[in-house]
Amino acid sequence: MTIVAVAFFALILLGAPIVFALGVSAASALMAEGIPMSIVSQRMFAGLNSFTIMAIPFFVFAGLLMERGGIARRIIDFATALVGWIRGSLLLVSVVSGTGLAAISGSGSADTAATASLMLPEMRRRRYGIDFAAALMAAAGSLGPVIPPSIMMVVLATVGNLSVGDMFLGGIVPGLLMAFGLLVVGYGYARYHGGAYAEVSPFSLKRLGVAAVQAGPAFLMPLIIVGGIVGGIFTPTEAAAVAVAAGLLIGMFIYRELKWRDIPDLILRAAGISASVMMIIATASVFSWIVARENVPGHLMALLQSVSDNPWVFLMMLNGALLVIGMFMESISAILILMPVLLPVAQSYGIDPLHLGVVVVMNLSIGMITPPYGITLFVASSIAQRPITKVAAKVIYPLSIMLTVLLVATYVPAVVTALPELLSN
Repeated sequence: MTIVAVAFFALILLGAPIVFALGVSAASALMAEGIPMSIVSQRMFAGLNSFTIMAIPFFVFAGLLMERGGIARRIIDFATALVGWIRGSLLLVSVVSGTGLAAISGSGSADTAATASLMLPEMRRRRYGIDFAAALMAAAGSLGPVIPPSIMMVVLATVGNLSVGDMFLGGIVPGLLMAFGLLVVGYGYARYHGGAYAEVSPFSLKRLGVAAVQAGPAFLMPLIIVGGIVGGIFTPTEAAAVAVAAGLLIGMFIYRELKWRDIPDLILRAAGISASVMMIIATASVFSWIVARENVPGHLMALLQSVSDNPWVFLMMLNGALLVIGMFMESISAILILMPVLLPVAQSYGIDPLHLGVVVVMNLSIGMITPPYGITLFVASSIAQRPITKVAAKVIYPLSIMLTVLLVATYVPAVVTALPELLSN
């Protein structure tokens, strides 16, 4: 195991892609022990030999269809009609839009890019603080993995042998609490930062009704996906395929912004994104097999229990470790490496695996707005054409509320488990 750890961190420090760091370090350890290299290909195939994992390329493709099909613009129009009359209206619209897109695509970077591209020109015209606006949009975009459907949750449920439907339901309340907190942060900032935020659009019930009707087909997507899985109508993979079909129908025949000539390019993009995720899953499965073979969970369990047998202390250490890991590592890679180790340790403390899974996802979603990795932070600052250091300095405001919700979800498990338990009865 020492060889694996040394090789992995050495490759990471040298800037090697995570997929090569995982694969090469695992293969090096096997070679050192004289184990045939054929085991690498066998374990990689075993890691991908899952019907549930097939949901990933479908969800990716569905997200791209929705992005190209005009869904983002209609959700922003609905958000503008809903909260555009409140001080700091464009900040609040950004949060509502990011939350709505999170419930459709589940991709934080794509949601951030769509919101920022459409909102920033008007924010500049009204002389908003662009650094804070970009930070807030990055935070709203990071809700994508928490609010279902979520690719990160599909991967975690597969690795941890958990119900995808329960994971989706478990993320709804924490995700909405984070969204509400970001609304409060946006309004509070606008309340105390000058007259630029005073310009609003008058509320119109008619306008809200029209926007709701136009956005209605888009908002049907999460209901179809989550409702179908929870209701036992179809599996997560079948739900993802239904999402693709619905995305095609909505984009082509309802909004009429998606054309047949767009499809080949979207398929290629979805294949490229999915292939990168699948390669990480494949190489991480070899890494995880070595971790299990060396009984790392057992050793870690003994170490932590020698420090404290209190589950609250364990959860505090877990949050601290995951927040640091999320700053440096891509989320799916972190899940694939850590969950085989964390799950048995958490169960030894009596922690519900579903509760653990959602807390892990929340921690890693926060990592999407914390430098140096901070993918949504980089996307927002790039589109805003602002230095990443300036935007990162303002992220402390939304970050504080997200950390508060994380603590609530960590130490009040019912925030995560109540809805799955209610709907399972």
